[in-house]
Amino acid sequence: MIYQLWQAQQDLQFPFRAFAESAGRLLKQMEPVTAALPLAAPFIRRTAAAFDMVAQARTTHTRPGYDFTTVRVGNRDVEVTEEAVLETPFGTLLRFAKDTSVQQPRVLVVAPMSGHFSTLLRGTVEVLLPDHDVYITDWVNARDVPLSAGAFGFDDFTSHIIRFMEVLGPGSHVLAVCQPAPATLAAVAVMSEERNRAVPASMTLMAGPIDTRVSPTKVNELAQSKPIGWFEQNLIGTVPGRYAGAGRRVYPGAVQLQAFMSMNMQRHVRAHRNQFANIVAGNTEAAAAHRRFYDEYFAVMDLPAEYFIQTVQRVFQEHDLPRGALTYRGKPVRPEAIRRTALLTVEGERDDICAIGQTMAALDLCPNIPLANRRHHLQTGVGHYGVFSGRRWASEVYPKVRAMIEANS
Repeated sequence: MIYQLWQAQQDLQFPFRAFAESAGRLLKQMEPVTAALPLAAPFIRRTAAAFDMVAQARTTHTRPGYDFTTVRVGNRDVEVTEEAVLETPFGTLLRFAKDTSVQQPRVLVVAPMSGHFSTLLRGTVEVLLPDHDVYITDWVNARDVPLSAGAFGFDDFTSHIIRFMEVLGPGSHVLAVCQPAPATLAAVAVMSEERNRAVPASMTLMAGPIDTRVSPTKVNELAQSKPIGWFEQNLIGTVPGRYAGAGRRVYPGAVQLQAFMSMNMQRHVRAHRNQFANIVAGNTEAAAAHRRFYDEYFAVMDLPAEYFIQTVQRVFQEHDLPRGALTYRGKPVRPEAIRRTALLTVEGERDDICAIGQTMAALDLCPNIPLANRRHHLQTGVGHYGVFSGRRWASEVYPKVRAMIEANS
């Protein structure tokens, strides 16, 4: 029912947004005329801005583009093309191939499957790209996956990481951002125990919930506050018949978006007030930057219900990984089996989603990695997204990541 209610709301709002978009466009076209009407011009500009805000206030289920065209490698710009190396119904191993003969370390970026598309890590990839041969887990919106593709749970997510690492081959590196950190650590542990030749040379875990018993955040407390049955009954919906994944049980991305926004509602309200002022004032550069951010932020993807429920239960409620109780395909996951993979954990000082200590816990779970190859970086002055996106990521966090990869290549 939750999906049907959300879809009905979107359908009802569509004609109003369409009208607002058309009306706003018409008023903007009238600007040369209204310039000669000093009394009417401010009112028309404000009305056009209001229409623009209404038209943009929408969620979409369309993956934005990564939009990389060229990147600087050495002293020249080279062309970048997206190459689908391996495709499954639930995800694509996407490579940002560069037109250069320079051999660079291969890095798999494991993106979250948490309500947004993998393009949310565009800024992460952009910084990595000049120095590395970058691949990313480009997850598919679950509402577009037919029921015939089967279920997709926590173990399936883990097996995708293993399979993708096998494609990259020996000597590669893996970098997991936020939610997939536990599954990535599990994948490397399984590969290490099985003596898989493709076990990564280094693993970087960034702002990920390895042990959410450490300094619990509001997100952690919410996960603990309800029995798992409550999540199944209240947060899981069924994809409507109009989509390819009709009948599939999912955790709607729109629900996750509302949860994210409610955590920082004042910030979002302030951003939209500033946007209104920027449009009225004709500050096109600032207005365009706002639109780019929220076009990405409001692009949501649905999660397979099995994956969402199992993640809540295994990671946030029962803490299987730090308790030594996590299994993969029925067998124990043993992080102590990891010996050859160097480990770097990264946390943000102001992270209110994944608190200090939750990611660093991975270092203690991997005692057989030589001490010199277990490192931690606490980035001051940043929240959750600042760990892997923005100025501090590029200037302060990334050099630590690059050094780890270089030292193990």
